[in-house]
Amino acid sequence: MDDLPGLDPDPLLDELLRAEPVARIRLPFGEGWAWLVTRYEDVRFVTSDPRFSRERVAGREVTTMRPVPVASQTAGLQYVDPPRHTRLRRVVARAFTGRSMRRLRPLAERRAAELLDGMARAGAPTDLMEHLHGPFPLAVLRDFLGVAEEDRQDWAATGEALLSAGADSGERARQAARATRERIAGLLRRRREEPREDLAGVLARAAAEGEITDDEAVSLAIAVQVSGGHAVRNNSGSMMYALLTHPAHLDRLRREPELLPRAVEELFRYVPHRNGVGIPRIATEDVEVGGRLIRAGDVVYNAYLAANRDPRAFPDPDALDFDREHLAHLAFGHGPHHCLAAVMARMEAEVMIGAVLARFPALRLAVPPEEVEFQRRGLIRGPRTLPVTW
Repeated sequence: MDDLPGLDPDPLLDELLRAEPVARIRLPFGEGWAWLVTRYEDVRFVTSDPRFSRERVAGREVTTMRPVPVASQTAGLQYVDPPRHTRLRRVVARAFTGRSMRRLRPLAERRAAELLDGMARAGAPTDLMEHLHGPFPLAVLRDFLGVAEEDRQDWAATGEALLSAGADSGERARQAARATRERIAGLLRRRREEPREDLAGVLARAAAEGEITDDEAVSLAIAVQVSGGHAVRNNSGSMMYALLTHPAHLDRLRREPELLPRAVEELFRYVPHRNGVGIPRIATEDVEVGGRLIRAGDVVYNAYLAANRDPRAFPDPDALDFDREHLAHLAFGHGPHHCLAAVMARMEAEVMIGAVLARFPALRLAVPPEEVEFQRRGLIRGPRTLPVTW
């Protein structure tokens, strides 16, 4: 896996999208071969067709991006199919309601304001990742999940380790997985004794009433931690980098703040939020995809990033275009496994970008764009530092 500069799309995915949209691949870990699907319509087909199972992956040795799965293969949402998946998703969805987001947004806005107050006191130049994009998602996640203030740094460290993809990171990832599960299990035990209207409370109550198992509750919370902390940090940092390197777009958002929700959707499409590919599926019968016959038992990966740059779905796909008519991107997946936390990720991106534009109208990069340091050897892409001035 290459460390790609800035927000450059993966050239291999671009090549496969053009020349071999359903291709055979082998990844760094595991065994065997897999299919990789890159076209927008083909990705939508595979991710919504019940003949492609995630549940069949559990316990099977497949070619993969990392030595240890991020999510549990025996509990949680990631490696299950309907009807079990429907049951688990219904429980988690209780925490991602419009009401809960309306409750959470003022808290998020207050967190952002407090963090930007600190950035103003520190003075320019400074690191926007350190002052906003790093701590903000963790603060919102803590409010949403119910994590205690003193645990924030530990959660950040294990989130980094959980998503490390280096060949030498296997034991570190295993230790992080164990530590994270223990920490979340302790939080859920406390919620049984101290009920609250947060995600931990929802999961603890569902486990106590027998709707889900304790192991499923822990795995569901881990999935939210990964998407709600580490991923949001890097994705939102990439969004801000995209805006700072497209000054005309940034100026337009300052003039037209009502455009922000639409701009955020285009930024989700435009920003390459990960390296490589995610969780595979197994074909349960012979299925034709993009003119290729995928046999029963074959492993299939989907390239959401390539699909988001498919010119058949998004004309001039490498352009950042806030007036784009088709905004049905695949940054949050598609079908039954579409990310439940998408509603929170959208809210967080709007709050962060809106707060920065209002508080620092003259914000700009403090270094040339090519000098911004990005994450290395990780599944999630994003700036490690984002030096700014105003």
